[in-house]
Amino acid sequence: MKIMKAVVLSVMMFCVVPLYSGIVWAGQVNINSADASTLASELKGIGDKKAQAIVEYRKQNGPFSLVNDLENVKGISAKIVEKNKENISL
Repeated sequence: MKIMKAVVLSVMMFCVVPLYSGIVWAGQVNINSADASTLASELKGIGDKKAQAIVEYRKQNGPFSLVNDLENVKGISAKIVEKNKENISL
């Protein structure tokens, strides 16, 4: 019985952990279409206030042409952009 439990637990860990780990990773965020809530939850160093600033900047200036254009938004530094480059799409 103990061996069976060990086998079942091993199989569960082998199958469940990869599924769970996929949920943890942030996906691509389109900075030209994502709402403030998505920006805040998916990008590192971007809280509600900075996310709203991104949305407002986009409304006033049009879509971003380059990922680095995020640095034009008040409160968004080059360091924040660099941390998130792999997760940002246009």
